[in-house]
Amino acid sequence: MRRTDHMASTTPRESRRDSDVVLSNFGHKEHLFKFLVIGDYGVGKTALVRRYTEGKFSSNYKITIGADFAIKTLDWDPQTKINLQLWDIAGHERFGYMTRVYYKYAVAAALVFDISRAATFQSMKKWLNDLREKVALPDGSGIPVVLLANKCDISVAVTDEQISKFCRENKIHAWYATSAKNNTNVETAIRYLVDKVLSSRFDNGIRDSIQLRHESTFSREKSICCK
Repeated sequence: MRRTDHMASTTPRESRRDSDVVLSNFGHKEHLFKFLVIGDYGVGKTALVRRYTEGKFSSNYKITIGADFAIKTLDWDPQTKINLQLWDIAGHERFGYMTRVYYKYAVAAALVFDISRAATFQSMKKWLNDLREKVALPDGSGIPVVLLANKCDISVAVTDEQISKFCRENKIHAWYATSAKNNTNVETAIRYLVDKVLSSRFDNGIRDSIQLRHESTFSREKSICCK
């Protein structure tokens, strides 16, 4: 599968609608999907995005200010190309008004915590509430979410049972233990979200847009998904 990618910094600006689809004379479809990567600062969001889009890892990333995004092009199948935007939202942004701007047109989200720091797991509920309060599908349902227990290559302070319980209680259908350093489950988690978004579109048709709000089945894969 051929993939191309690049990384870009951004200040708040209008992005192309998530549901833009280009149909060629040969029946090919091209999608632009905007995925959010959110969680506290220092949990490894930037490292995950860089690992997925560039295949690289560094332990010396600077703290994200505002938001950055990376683009990766996927030849999903012979008829489908996906231009995937991964928006890396700064950890302090949950407390600011700008998240509504950054969340605009998002069709899926990865919630990231550091499995070696329990406090970052405890923050997941607040991040999830912020997300669900500010963005939804046109029918009012929430966008697909996956929970990433990052830095699984080091010490573990949160148990599988705690994570699975959180997923059940908050209707998150999958979680993965990830490591940007070791490239563990990074691509698997993103493919899960892409598949969920595509399935939604095939089931319900292409949606015109994602709206901003104005106000359970669990799988386990190689001992890393909730059940």
